[in-house]
Amino acid sequence: MTQQGLASTRAAGGSPMARPERSPLERPAPLREAVYDALTEMIITRELQPGVHLVESELAAQLGVSRQPVREALQRLQTEGWVDLRPALGAFVHVPTDAEADQLLAVRTLLEAESARLAAQNATPEQVEQLWQVQRTGEKALADDDQEGLVAANADLHAHVVAMSGNTVLADLIASVDRRVRWYYLPIARARGKDAWDEHAELIDAIARGNPSRAGDLMHRHTERTREIYHERRATAKGVA
Repeated sequence: MTQQGLASTRAAGGSPMARPERSPLERPAPLREAVYDALTEMIITRELQPGVHLVESELAAQLGVSRQPVREALQRLQTEGWVDLRPALGAFVHVPTDAEADQLLAVRTLLEAESARLAAQNATPEQVEQLWQVQRTGEKALADDDQEGLVAANADLHAHVVAMSGNTVLADLIASVDRRVRWYYLPIARARGKDAWDEHAELIDAIARGNPSRAGDLMHRHTERTREIYHERRATAKGVA
């Protein structure tokens, strides 16, 4: 503080304020983030199946990194519910429960129905054409029996609808559940098959016609059907087991 500043402070009857000590700002850790993103994607695409044991040394060798960023990524994944850390046993890919899936897919239904309603109010012809392009990509993936391509196209189409809504808060909420929706959707992408893409075509048509009520209803039915299929497949799998 300058002599003039000290004089002013004393004149006011106070004393110089000591600045509180702060920890240094953490520097960016792109490698740690890259490892986290890679492991998350491996879990979502089922390259790492639910329940599989995650061995730090094996993952580090696979990703070409040291064990430290892998360990940090696993801790973050555990915090976010992708991984379970079990004392004395290690890390395992989380096995989603029926309740977890149901709750998330139910929330997704509400959010995406609103996004479709808003998209029908705000969509431009250029945005509608982008939806049709994604629709064609999805139909091609379906014809090619490309399961990962189907999941990617499905996520892309829904993301376009959300962006068209013009509601950034809604978009942020949907983005927060998007990765987990992809995780749940992959095993049923083939089962949803042509029905899902026929439903998408109806939805795009409603958006193109500027019909918010119909667009919202169609998206609600579409996402609810995905939720039903997920539970049907889980019940079948349990019956076989």
